[in-house]
Amino acid sequence: MKNLNIIWVIVMACVLNITPILGQSTAKKNKIIADSHTAKAEFIKSDPLMKGLFEKASGYVIFPNVGKAGLGIGGAAGNGVVYEHNKMVGMAKLSQLSIGFQAGGQAYREVIFFETKKDLERFKDSRFEFSAQASAVAVTEGASANVKYTEGVMVFTMQKGGLMYEASIGGQKFKFNKM
Repeated sequence: MKNLNIIWVIVMACVLNITPILGQSTAKKNKIIADSHTAKAEFIKSDPLMKGLFEKASGYVIFPNVGKAGLGIGGAAGNGVVYEHNKMVGMAKLSQLSIGFQAGGQAYREVIFFETKKDLERFKDSRFEFSAQASAVAVTEGASANVKYTEGVMVFTMQKGGLMYEASIGGQKFKFNKM
């Protein structure tokens, strides 16, 4: 009986120590979701034509806060929300590694539109990454008017702050987590 009480105390201590971590994780997730709504509104405010892209795409992922820094070797990371036909279906992580001439740091938003369900499923299977040849369009008014899907995706970025000089190559990799 004494051993059972000791085990019970240990289990309760673990549960009490894990609960704040779980709550913090939920709070972080809720912040990312709220930030994704703000980012979507900012994308549409900067280019009202993007509203049609959000409505018509099979899916999209919004990374509201991507941080990027480098000095010779660089990296970027961010968390985002994945939507299928405007319904939230999961969370995503973005990671990027680059090498070349680069110095500084910046923060930006990124949205990736998926043309078909198949393209979105490839992302959700975490089999999706951008190579050095992939390009993103900086959002300005009317920028989305002439952009076409390339290999089933369309990417837009919006500068939030910072300054980075860059002539580098690298790629972005993504990880999807279902809700």
